[in-house]
Amino acid sequence: MRTTRFNHVSIPCRDINESERFYRDVFGLERLPTFDFRFPVRYLGVGEQQLHLMQLPEEQPLPNQHFALDVDDFETAFVRLSELGALDHRAHAHAVWELPDGSVQLYARDPAGNLLEVNWPDASTVDREVVGEIRRRADDIAQSEEALRATLYHSARV
Repeated sequence: MRTTRFNHVSIPCRDINESERFYRDVFGLERLPTFDFRFPVRYLGVGEQQLHLMQLPEEQPLPNQHFALDVDDFETAFVRLSELGALDHRAHAHAVWELPDGSVQLYARDPAGNLLEVNWPDASTVDREVVGEIRRRADDIAQSEEALRATLYHSARV
């Protein structure tokens, strides 16, 4: 198993509109459809990758960043992270989730406790005998019309 590219970088903010304006004005990033989460999130296009803005409440410390990787073998990544005890069930209740676009996210923690995400473009190709249950984000939280148009792999929908 090897990592194939960065999928997105996610950064915290206090005012999502102000942050979006900054990245659009300074870097010319474009807003993309975004999945709905339990807190405000915006996706911005950065070439073939994405920048995700996450608005966190004042009482939550800002250092809550994560990064996401695409891999060429999702099951191998799952098994290795599981063997290391690195799968994360704290941040999202379950380690593996299917998004409304059919992609999959696996959550894990590095040795320092940093949250990382491993993405796979097609849930239908994931071996459930290896990974087990994959929870659906749309079953956890209702998705808006915009969220149903969102994708982690925006270049595939152009």
